Amino acid sequence: MSIATYTVKGMTCGHCVSSVKEEVSGVAGVTSVKVDLAGGLLTIESEGPVDQAEIAAAVEEAGYELAGRA
Repeated sequence: MSIATYTVKGMTCGHCVSSVKEEVSGVAGVTSVKVDLAGGLLTIESEGPVDQAEIAAAVEEAGYELAGRA
């Protein structure tokens, strides 16, 4: 199991959190997604390492920006 935490820019409400969770949950290998709105943090548990570009693409699809690893 692998855990990675990223910073996401642009989230301002519960709908933002839901959108990010939904998109990132669809990335292959991701088993759990937690989003902390106050801190702007996205924590992902996966079966193994997931390419950051795939996570960034999912976050962008939700309408936000992945600022990098936290």
